[in-house]
Amino acid sequence: MRVFVTGATGFIGSAVVRELREAGHRVLGLARSEEAAGALAQAGAEGHRGSLSDPESLAAGARACEGVIHLAFIHDFSQYKAAVETDQGAVEAIARALEGSNKPFVAASGTVMLTPGRIGTETDARASANPFGGRAAAEETLISAAKRGVRTSAVRLPPSVHGAGDQAFVPTLIDIARQKGFSAFIGDGTNRWPSVHRLDAARLFRLALEKAVPGSLLHGAAEEGIPMRRIAETIGEGLGVPVRSIPANEAAAHFGWIAGFAALDNPTSSALTQEWLGWRPRENTLLKDMRESGYFGGAQRSKLLA
Repeated sequence: MRVFVTGATGFIGSAVVRELREAGHRVLGLARSEEAAGALAQAGAEGHRGSLSDPESLAAGARACEGVIHLAFIHDFSQYKAAVETDQGAVEAIARALEGSNKPFVAASGTVMLTPGRIGTETDARASANPFGGRAAAEETLISAAKRGVRTSAVRLPPSVHGAGDQAFVPTLIDIARQKGFSAFIGDGTNRWPSVHRLDAARLFRLALEKAVPGSLLHGAAEEGIPMRRIAETIGEGLGVPVRSIPANEAAAHFGWIAGFAALDNPTSSALTQEWLGWRPRENTLLKDMRESGYFGGAQRSKLLA
């Protein structure tokens, strides 16, 4: 099928484009610039000029294709509320354009909105008062659209989607450790992050496009939960710096904007997703990837570090 992909030139999106094309699908990617359109052409995809803040361009791209994968998100955590509102508007625009079509519409969401401290499953809704739960409204829009003739599904991604080229949370933690001279974890470091390799995530998005039933909530967690102490120790090993525990009241000063994520206990199961779609993660684990995929070589420095 011809698939409209937002975020098609991003870290996850570029892997999704390749996955789709290798499976025989054609790709129309959202392009905010001529540079993005050129990158899409090099990847064997078509470009569609528009942006997340232009609902008409999103609707036109959706109508022109047999399916949609929505990955784009403004990762500016200093303006998180505005980013969530823009994402919600994009989901609404695409869902309206597809009403009554029975076309598949897969959108990225996050595991961080689930209740902390216990294993989250695909049947769980957002935890009340969860500060990371802003994207739950987009999930609700998807579930509602499933009742109006759109084959919607949401793929909840973990805090760490890793692989060569990662510029998100783990590289940010590495940069902080490099600057501070030691790698830190909070308290006893038993709080857990789920993770997934970008290629495993890309395969899940393709399977959701092809097979997910309307209104599905899917979990892209290859690893259920890695203790933050082990992540900190791997960073210390990679940089050759000490590893230390810091108390919770020092976390904000040490980690800055990422402190809330560094304290997060977000174990997440993907057992139902694997059963429903036959998804089997097969790429490197996070800690192995950190050791083997250039995380400490300097080329993979985070763009998210404020």
